[in-house]
Amino acid sequence: MTSNDRYARQTMLPEIGEEGQKKLRDASVLIVGAGGLGSAVATYLTGAGVGTIGIADHDTVGISNLQRQTLYTEKQIGLPKTVAAKDRLAAMSSETTFLTFPEGLTPENAAETVSRFDLVIDCCDNFTTRFLIDDTCHAVGKPWVHGCIGAFGGQVAVFNLTAGCRYSDLYPDRDHLCSLPQTTKGVVGYVPGVIGCLQAGEAIKVITGFGEILDGKLFAIDCKEMTANTLTII
Repeated sequence: MTSNDRYARQTMLPEIGEEGQKKLRDASVLIVGAGGLGSAVATYLTGAGVGTIGIADHDTVGISNLQRQTLYTEKQIGLPKTVAAKDRLAAMSSETTFLTFPEGLTPENAAETVSRFDLVIDCCDNFTTRFLIDDTCHAVGKPWVHGCIGAFGGQVAVFNLTAGCRYSDLYPDRDHLCSLPQTTKGVVGYVPGVIGCLQAGEAIKVITGFGEILDGKLFAIDCKEMTANTLTII
């Protein structure tokens, strides 16, 4: 089996083709958070043929993760998510290089880490890290794809691309949001899969340059009521 066989269903699309596949192979993407969103994003970017994928997460696999974090198995409970994710993803494709950051994304390593990648995907679960991604990507000139979930719905947006829109434009009340206590909230298992797939799709569009990108726009979907809206942020 050749690479041509592996990606044939993509390269036959004129929006991607061989040139787009080469862009994917040459691209590097950092995924911040290897939970429910990160599981879907990492799986589909690996399948799409992204050449280098970084995974930043400080957590370990727990039994309650398995309801929605489809990268992991019961045998991996207790392992660092970066280790468990790399094992599963590497088994999917020998053509992708995986870099792991088991300390997660921190103020101390953010600039150096983000600078190594073409694109960042926010799959985290807290405002503090999202604002860190926003500040760092703005400082080093990298676009990033935001995703968040809750209960039965979620949101996706692309920041720091041509529109110049930032996460802080969407959420200007930074101090208040970062001061809120972090609590565990319910989510039905398929929702992070839906939002993560949309994030992976935006990443593929950014890398290959086709389609309408959520640049400076926020896409919100309610999977319970099956309604969706796209709003212009600024």
